[in-house]
Amino acid sequence: MKFNKPTQVFSGGSWHEVSGGRSFDVFNPATGEVFAQAADASREDVKEAINAAAAAKDTWAAMTSSKRASYLLKAADVMEKRQQDFVDALVGEGGSWIGKAMFETGYSIEALRAAAAMVFHMNGEVLPSEHGKVSMAVRQPLGVVSVISPWNFPLLLSVRGFAVAMAIGNTIVLKPSEETPLAGGLLLAEVFEAVGLPAGVFNVVTCARGGVQEVGDELIRNPAVRGVSFTGSTAVGKHIAGLAGSLLKKACVELGGKDALIVLADADMQRAVNAATFGAFMHQGQICMSVERIIVLQAVADEFIRRLVANVKKLGTGDPSAMGAVIGPLINEKQLRHVHEQVTDAVARGAQLLTGGHFQGLFYEPTVLAGVRPDMKIFREETFGPVAPVVIVADIEEAIAMANDSEYGLSAGIITGNEDVGMNIARRLETGMVHINDSSVNDEPNVPFGGVKSSGMGRQNGKFSVEAFSELRWVTIERGGRQYPPPFNE
Repeated sequence: MKFNKPTQVFSGGSWHEVSGGRSFDVFNPATGEVFAQAADASREDVKEAINAAAAAKDTWAAMTSSKRASYLLKAADVMEKRQQDFVDALVGEGGSWIGKAMFETGYSIEALRAAAAMVFHMNGEVLPSEHGKVSMAVRQPLGVVSVISPWNFPLLLSVRGFAVAMAIGNTIVLKPSEETPLAGGLLLAEVFEAVGLPAGVFNVVTCARGGVQEVGDELIRNPAVRGVSFTGSTAVGKHIAGLAGSLLKKACVELGGKDALIVLADADMQRAVNAATFGAFMHQGQICMSVERIIVLQAVADEFIRRLVANVKKLGTGDPSAMGAVIGPLINEKQLRHVHEQVTDAVARGAQLLTGGHFQGLFYEPTVLAGVRPDMKIFREETFGPVAPVVIVADIEEAIAMANDSEYGLSAGIITGNEDVGMNIARRLETGMVHINDSSVNDEPNVPFGGVKSSGMGRQNGKFSVEAFSELRWVTIERGGRQYPPPFNE
């Protein structure tokens, strides 16, 4: 796969040189080599993309629902034909294990098709009226929506951010992460160009790390932008949500997590170990809803830990383009230092390092820590790395208290032989999502995805994205039943 537009962004239906013709290098985290180059856009380039989206919004919103849907369906077909290009980009710039890259690409194709169906879900309702009016609540698109997507699942999270919003009549300006500009945006621009999407409906701007603050600020502050979709860190998400709120713009932000997997005494141990291994180590733990705290009841802790360590030791590490190398590189040096600092702090405070804890290049060994306590960084702070911290508790009440002892509240998993007990625990957990007898890592195109507390605000996917990226209006038709007070009448 070769991307041959290193100084161009996509706006107004065509490719444009960025001001100054600047570009930046995109590195392969597995090899350290330059994988590609992408355009380093300025604030002025972003304004042009927003202007193009604003110019297209009324025509796009007025287009028939089936016609808008047809563009997303055609895009899904083109993506399917170019699936290998997306897989190559996810592996090459994101360090994705090839199995994860294949899943992410296939999921994103289906998410486009699911979004196409949402054109028929811009539903309102007829309301009762005290005065005999025809009284209606109706939905309409916001207009221009900015989408800022992350590097960990760049394709999936870009598609989630814009697909439904675009399907229901909004126009889009997408800024993918500077770590993954191809899979997160530029290849998507090529797809929509290929299907003949009307000019200005879908725009992509990229920039180097040094320009992120300026470009991101424009994507929120610009008066033409009426909604913001952001997926990323809690610190940045809080700033974006606060800024959007101060400007009275709608914002849907999906942020970090410190998700718990609770393993009860009656758990199917194989299911528990598999859920913990997948949840903690899929994509090197670089998932917002990764299992980052495994809370195990004392009665089964020894068996669980023994079997978990044995399972983790089987995970292959290496070149992520090889199917057997499940553990690929972390995204960059900064993330590697962050992960190792948490592991080192935990060991210094008394945690037992049962396997892992070392690294070579950006490859961090899959690590299991036992005896983790709330006073350790790894209990409190998001890790985003291949580490499974095990917390041992005496009973269910302590398990619930430990799970809720976090500023985050994205997802959770509960492994139990009693579904009623699982449901009772689920009701008490302070999370936006919870999965009984499953890992915390779950997603489907039609579900309300999002968190509470510092894990975000708003919900994405399906009809929930319809609500997030549309405006609800009240419209009436007066048919003679409403009488004004006599002094106002002729």
